[in-house]
Amino acid sequence: MDWKIENGQLTKEFEFNNFIEAVAFVNKILPLAEGMNHHPDLFIHSYKTVKINLFTHSEKQITKKDHTLAESIDKLVN
Repeated sequence: MDWKIENGQLTKEFEFNNFIEAVAFVNKILPLAEGMNHHPDLFIHSYKTVKINLFTHSEKQITKKDHTLAESIDKLVN
């Protein structure tokens, strides 16, 4: 898994062919996040790149929850 820690958050960028694919990817993340009651920060930039930041706010740190969601998100593109 090529997630990095930046500013105390687990982060990764995913690049797609176009804006439609980037938005479709974000929409696939929604049920995962809702199912875990764990909501990432999602940024679409450069029209086709999605940056995801994971951080457990209640614990004020990266936790197992973040790693679990990251693994589930990676499975969406593999």
